[in-house]
Amino acid sequence: MSKRVGIRDVAAAAGVSLTTVSHALSGAGQLSDATRERVRSVAADLNYAPNRLASGLRSKRSQIIGFVSDEISTTPYAGRVLLGAQEAAAKNDWVLMIVNTSADPRFEGRSIEALLQHRVDGIIYARMYHQTVAVPEALVGVPTVLLDASTGNDHISSVVPDEEGAARTAVEHLIAAGHRRIGYLSNVDDIPATRGRLDGYRATLRAHGIEVDETLITASDSTTASARAAAALLLDRSDRPTALFCFNDRIAMGAYQAAQTRGLRIPDDLSIVSIDNFEILADAMLPGLDSVALPHYEMGQWAIERLALELHADGDDDDAPAPQQIRMHCPLVTRQSVGPPPH
Repeated sequence: MSKRVGIRDVAAAAGVSLTTVSHALSGAGQLSDATRERVRSVAADLNYAPNRLASGLRSKRSQIIGFVSDEISTTPYAGRVLLGAQEAAAKNDWVLMIVNTSADPRFEGRSIEALLQHRVDGIIYARMYHQTVAVPEALVGVPTVLLDASTGNDHISSVVPDEEGAARTAVEHLIAAGHRRIGYLSNVDDIPATRGRLDGYRATLRAHGIEVDETLITASDSTTASARAAAALLLDRSDRPTALFCFNDRIAMGAYQAAQTRGLRIPDDLSIVSIDNFEILADAMLPGLDSVALPHYEMGQWAIERLALELHADGDDDDAPAPQQIRMHCPLVTRQSVGPPPH
């Protein structure tokens, strides 16, 4: 086995001190561009890889971030969340250590303990969907950012989707197409998204001078079969709505099926818009579903960048940024499911 190239080998080959090599590779120190480039070139020629553990011990940083989630690695959106976090971590020279706890509090506790024993620099505490959480006591005093979760207070930074804003975007999309009689297929779960999207639906109608007809609001489980039955209640009315706003894409699929079994064409007879932009569903529906995208990649990215900012100021009370609670914008992705109301 070949001997690992060390920083002393780079210094000897470049004819400089160990300190110069360290500064050249880290970007620190006052070095000329020529010296910095020469050292980096020598290091590349020797295939030198810095020993991050040793560097972390000297700087009291491990360059590792713990990413603790409940079931995020098993959801359709996990790839986008993790990609955003990983790419932002790489820019900060960090590695993510990812733990999926399967929503088991005891396993979560052991996992956090193990991460702290590995001297992680901080923790991203993530949830599968927007939830209000109690931060584990083990994280008190540990640099932590919440992802798709909030605590209800302003003591810790967090990022969640703007649920009311997402509903506003969806409903205004229907209003802009000419619809005034808009039904809402909501979700039965008692979660922030359910409350926020319903509030956004009502507020948007009122803001545009449209009276809220509570009989046009119904709720179901987030399953296609349940949503199909809920949609039927609205579509079988003699005064049926000309458009439906759906809590998520699965519910929208049920609405599609209910419409099509009744001979209603989308969007000629009925327009439908949703929230999620779960591309496997939204792209596959005929016609393609207009859907407001949840910002999974952007939330993962923001959480890491926020943690980096707070770690940079760690220990400096004068420079420490106040925790932020972000509600992130959700953009509309248009396809072919929204048109003007029928005559």
